[in-house]
Amino acid sequence: MRPLTAVLLTTLGASPVLAQATNPVVLNLTLFAVGSEKVNGKVTEKLTANPGNVLPGDVLSQVVTVRNTGTRAVMNLPVTLPVPRNTVYLAPETGLAVARTEYSIDGGKTFAAAPLMKAVTVTENGKTVTKQVEVKPNEYTSVRWFLTELGANGFMKLGYRIQVK
Repeated sequence: MRPLTAVLLTTLGASPVLAQATNPVVLNLTLFAVGSEKVNGKVTEKLTANPGNVLPGDVLSQVVTVRNTGTRAVMNLPVTLPVPRNTVYLAPETGLAVARTEYSIDGGKTFAAAPLMKAVTVTENGKTVTKQVEVKPNEYTSVRWFLTELGANGFMKLGYRIQVK
């Protein structure tokens, strides 16, 4: 299997826009392999930055650091991060900045707040009906955060967990 890091960079390079702002906003993406280790007889989580090869079933943490290198605050900044191919979205990363978050199930064409709903056509009692059903997080294809304000020389970390298919 080829390293997922290369897939992520390709995905990011092909994405229309990660942050729709001009300088001074700088984005830095870091990928962590999520594992565990025993410390003093207790199992704790261990994050390994920039893992080489990953295998199906591995859980990864994808974190983007959004940095304002300017001398003025940046307002209403959207930051979009696609869910890489060959992975599925699991959950938001805990302990990071809180921002308004929206999700996409169509490759980033449209976004909405969770829970997302979609129309499905089913047959019930011999009749075809269309129902609205809740989209499961593993169907998300992109995540977008809205930073209301990012102060001068400030930064925020945003991210989520994914699992390799």
